[in-house]
Amino acid sequence: MASIYKHADENTFKTWFLMSFFFVFIIVVGWLFSYIYGDSFILVFAVLISFIMSITSYWFSDKIVLSMSGAMPIKKSDNPELYRIVENLSITAGLPLPKIYIINERQLNAFATGRDKNHAVVAVTSGLLEKLNKVELEGVIAHELSHIGNKDMLLSTVIVIFAGIIALLSDFFLRMSFWGGRRDNDDNRAGALLMLLGILASILAPIAATLIKLAISRKREFLADADGALLTRYPEGLASALEKIDADVTPMRKAAHPATAHLFIDSPFNDRQHQNWFVKIFSTHPPVEERIKALRDMQV
Repeated sequence: MASIYKHADENTFKTWFLMSFFFVFIIVVGWLFSYIYGDSFILVFAVLISFIMSITSYWFSDKIVLSMSGAMPIKKSDNPELYRIVENLSITAGLPLPKIYIINERQLNAFATGRDKNHAVVAVTSGLLEKLNKVELEGVIAHELSHIGNKDMLLSTVIVIFAGIIALLSDFFLRMSFWGGRRDNDDNRAGALLMLLGILASILAPIAATLIKLAISRKREFLADADGALLTRYPEGLASALEKIDADVTPMRKAAHPATAHLFIDSPFNDRQHQNWFVKIFSTHPPVEERIKALRDMQV
């Protein structure tokens, strides 16, 4: 099995690759519409918005996520057992101690966020702390620390940022398609074809970006499960925790948002995402029973 360091290196490469791909894609779409409308400012606008949103979201993504979830920081005196578990596993993983937050929700869930291992956060719900035993809680924390060590947070943040940018720009371009103000040669076949391509790009781009985001998110969950189990040397702890999390039907009232659902160890919307292939491709997480089976098939 690949090491946590290999996964981290792969994610760094994928991050730069995705950033380059999305930037090129945005430039191409921006050029297409700037040509259709005969206005070079459209291309400048697309690139400028992409750059500004990328930088801003990268530096402030953790604060945005924590604010959306209503998570509150704790000190060691607030929950010594949780603090010791995170501290001990961080030492084992060779990671700096992340900040620890608690989400006041009864649902069993947790997530990690932050732009890198030196600015990382682990957040758990109060329900998780109440209903999991120590071994199960260690499994969950090890899973989240694996996300940090694998640099999944950076990859996930970049994907979410660019998927959002593409959705925003596509909506902008699609609206422009119906506003008029086209080039004089719009009536010829080339102009009509370009307009059709622009509209198709505006419709299909957000769907493609979302599918890429979800597919990568599901794969990262399997890898974090495996690395978390290797970290504790006890896969059954995380497998048992996932069984309890999957069986929990408590709704998450305030902290659940579609934009951040992929960050949690399991979907905060309590949807049973293993019903059929169509539902599966639009799910943020792989089916829990598949994750549990993979863990119990592990030999550590």
